[in-house]
Amino acid sequence: MSGPDPELVAQCRQIMAHHAKSFDRAARFLPGRLRDPVAVLYAFCRTVDDTADTATDASDAQRELEAMRAELDGARPPRPVIAALRSLTAEPLMLAAADALVRGVMSDVGVVALADEAALVRYAYAVAGSVGVLMCGVLGVQDPVALPFAIDLGIAMQLTNIARDVREDALLGRVYLPGAALARRGVASADVVRGTAPRGAVAAVVLEVLALADRYYASADLGMRYLPDAARPAILVASRLYQAIGTRIRGWGGDALRGRAIVPRSDKAWHIGRGLARAWTTSSDPVVHTRELHAPLVGCPGANA
Repeated sequence: MSGPDPELVAQCRQIMAHHAKSFDRAARFLPGRLRDPVAVLYAFCRTVDDTADTATDASDAQRELEAMRAELDGARPPRPVIAALRSLTAEPLMLAAADALVRGVMSDVGVVALADEAALVRYAYAVAGSVGVLMCGVLGVQDPVALPFAIDLGIAMQLTNIARDVREDALLGRVYLPGAALARRGVASADVVRGTAPRGAVAAVVLEVLALADRYYASADLGMRYLPDAARPAILVASRLYQAIGTRIRGWGGDALRGRAIVPRSDKAWHIGRGLARAWTTSSDPVVHTRELHAPLVGCPGANA
């Protein structure tokens, strides 16, 4: 199988550098042979997200996303970024994870409201845990035991994104905070969209989401031992940089409605150091994944459910 077109790869690296500064910074710790596959994967994920976020008509977005699914399974000629992804890995599990990502993003088209924590975890798997499976493919992870832990890192990062982006998502009619958790505080998802939800109540739910994220980060940390030595520093740096976003939101008492949390550059240097130190001290002893974390993920590619 031939590799991706070099010109397209260069475009993919530019896309990652522009849109994912923290992840791009972490990717610098990858060896050169792995940076391009990771950039291609990021560009694919970005293309899927942008299809949902920039479409002027929901039905157009759904049709375009369905077209991507057909391109992934070979039912129609693929666009360049999907052809590039398929050139990196055409294994059925990886393509199933890519399809899960597209289907997850399809659920973002229009109004979004999640019922409970289980629905939140399923959504986080679809749009980010699935990317963990794909990352294992492009990084050359050999042991299938790694997959559930990689999924957990994707879920943790997505939960962090959700906590950070409450206000921005609400402006788009999307509320990813669990409806049951909001209801316990007398708030409905529609109140968050309208901007009438009490900030204290929303902040309390945001803190719950961040606590849930920490459970998945902790699990992901255990699985770092299954990564190739060359890939481990970059993934741990990415993990620590994302966790730092949650730390900043906690410093606000969970009040994500005050704005988008940004980690200062000086703090990023500290967290990069933490990630590198953890990479150098990771044990090689085998560990068992906590099955309970994947209880909502029955049928999801790579999940321990």
